Amino acid sequence: MADFIDKVRVHVAAGDGGNGCLSFLREKYLEFGGPNGGDGGKGGDVFLEASPRITTLLDLAQRPHLKAASGGHGKGGDKTGEAGSDLVVPVPVGTVVFRDGVLVADLHKAGQRYLAAAGGRGGRGNLSFKSRLNTAPRLCEKGAPGDRVTLTLELKLLADVGLVGFPNAGKSSLLSRITAARPKVADYPFTTLSPNLGVASHKGVHFVVADIPGLIEGAHRGKGLGTEFLRHVERTRLLVHLVDPAGFGDKDALSGVGAIETELKSFSRVLAGKPRVLAVNKLDLPGAEGVLKKLRARLRARKVLGISAATGEGVDALLDRVIEELSRHPAPETFDEEAARGAARVKVEPGFRVEPQGGGVFLLKGPFVERAAAMLETTLPEAVDRFQRTLKKIGVDKALKRAGIRDGDEVRCGCFQFEWSDKPYAPLHRLRRRHKRTRIGVGK
Repeated sequence: MADFIDKVRVHVAAGDGGNGCLSFLREKYLEFGGPNGGDGGKGGDVFLEASPRITTLLDLAQRPHLKAASGGHGKGGDKTGEAGSDLVVPVPVGTVVFRDGVLVADLHKAGQRYLAAAGGRGGRGNLSFKSRLNTAPRLCEKGAPGDRVTLTLELKLLADVGLVGFPNAGKSSLLSRITAARPKVADYPFTTLSPNLGVASHKGVHFVVADIPGLIEGAHRGKGLGTEFLRHVERTRLLVHLVDPAGFGDKDALSGVGAIETELKSFSRVLAGKPRVLAVNKLDLPGAEGVLKKLRARLRARKVLGISAATGEGVDALLDRVIEELSRHPAPETFDEEAARGAARVKVEPGFRVEPQGGGVFLLKGPFVERAAAMLETTLPEAVDRFQRTLKKIGVDKALKRAGIRDGDEVRCGCFQFEWSDKPYAPLHRLRRRHKRTRIGVGK
């Protein structure tokens, strides 16, 4: 299959939170109904879910932009906005997720999920700001923006045994012999253009076998097809190295064995430590027995097997060796997502930082202040007043002065910008509710 895709970059955007509502109860005979603006709904999350029905990342390569639904806005009558629906994206089992070059998830089990982007929380309506000191708040919040991240997804096939070797060594023929898989088989090199999987069963033991496209010398530097698929054999427990007795190109069978071993070791240390079974294929062809004897004489430290994928000769002995080696090497450890999350929690980012840009412009950065600026409803004086008090309380004023800000300079925080003034801060006067007085007296 030429459309096999095993690496893709996706842009993930969670849903934004809904805006809070500014509303007051107005009913007949009820002069002071009070605030009743509801909160906005939470934005939808984006999940990646391992699905056994998906075998390639082709769909994500064609549609790399993933966006969840935003939350609904709050309404009067204390009505909370509807939460945005989550977006669940199916990916193949064995997909690993990288964020900024760091491994953050390993979806190695069917049904396993990873929260790729969290939806923004809904903005609060004015009912949520009601207090004893402010019984009629005239402010509300915008919804918080959802997470925006760029992720790199890589597919690493989950197989117990990987078949490696030069092109036309008979890997696909062996796979079709020992499993129900039917890969394309032909008498020319590079017949296999993508990995094939099959489930083999021998003496009551079941294991997954992967046929990896043929390697050539220099594959770890990008030559041939094998460099695109070497990552798939990193998860296998055992490698079966098939040797064509006729050799490949200008290399005979013996020098070809050394070349493949060099490519595996040059690609990664993981492959260098994989146990390997060496087998000479195509014993049904003339001269193959002589090549097998020569390899056994030169590689006495390794038990070289002889098979014929076409006739089935020696295949049972190979499978005996395979299940014996698999019993000695348990399944490799997988990525501990919970440990990674715990490590991420330890990292504490400062609430804000000031970056002078020159020309009287200062950038105010940080997750807290940027989220507060994004949720600020700038058309409401009371909301702006609350934002100013919050910045002053966390020490933004002092930090700007230390950075050399002057009267009239511009401060930018996310999409919000304001002009700095050295005048003393004057809090906004809140309007209090006036209660109707009733005079009680004694009649004449």
